[in-house]
Amino acid sequence: MDTVYLAVGSNIAPRENIPAAIALLREHVTVTAISSVYRTPPTGYLDQDDFYNLALAVQTDRDPEGLRALLDQIEHALGRVRVKGNKAAPRTIDLDIALWGSRAFTYTDRPRRVPHPDILAFAHTAVPLAELAPDYVHPTDGRTLRAIAASLPTDNFVQLDFKPE
Repeated sequence: MDTVYLAVGSNIAPRENIPAAIALLREHVTVTAISSVYRTPPTGYLDQDDFYNLALAVQTDRDPEGLRALLDQIEHALGRVRVKGNKAAPRTIDLDIALWGSRAFTYTDRPRRVPHPDILAFAHTAVPLAELAPDYVHPTDGRTLRAIAASLPTDNFVQLDFKPE
């Protein structure tokens, strides 16, 4: 079983969609840890509600393509609509593979990358991951998640008293 870290976000009914996504994930993988939930302002497309962001640690025996297919199924089941030309559009749920052990690789025909590039660019991805694994060394950057998170701005970043199970 591999330990995989997922980045999770929602800004459409997040108090319903985040627990629903976790429940659906639990049917297929073992969720070993859930970070705090952070309310963060949107990036890119600003005319939308704030996001709720968190990270999950899961154990799986699926390969990256198989896990991505599961995440896509869950997003679809929860009504995720991808808006062509607007990667930052509102969403019911967004599930991304952020880290996979100490590996760095691309997968799927998009292609997607692990470690997820948003870890180095956005606090809404790095901070929840650092909460779960502060001493985890980023496979390509070489810094710990704690150091990466500390280097990113957290303006209007609020830790919520919301603990999805």
